[in-house]
Amino acid sequence: MSEQCPRCQSTRIGNKNYGKRAAGVVGASAGTYGGYAAATAGARAGAAFGIVAGPVGSTVGGIGGAVVGALLGGATGVSAGVILGDILDESVLDNHRCLDCGYSFSTDPRSRSESR
Repeated sequence: MSEQCPRCQSTRIGNKNYGKRAAGVVGASAGTYGGYAAATAGARAGAAFGIVAGPVGSTVGGIGGAVVGALLGGATGVSAGVILGDILDESVLDNHRCLDCGYSFSTDPRSRSESR
């Protein structure tokens, strides 16, 4: 069954997804920073491993470890942020907006809003 506007009964409903967007950005930032901070240990290990290949290998290994750690941390953080934001959108925020009358509402019937 598709969503209906509680005010005008229209089925033309859009989602605002403010919580998902905001939590995704915060999660990506925190994850990237955390991944980069954790990757410094990986970069040191990569640099130590790269010594076998000489000074160039040491530098490439260190930078590669930091970049990979930051990317993995960012991906993990954005995933967690989007999941949290989706929960916020559906249970706390009035995520749905009627495209006909402009009424904002949540799927939770206990939280109805008269916002436009």
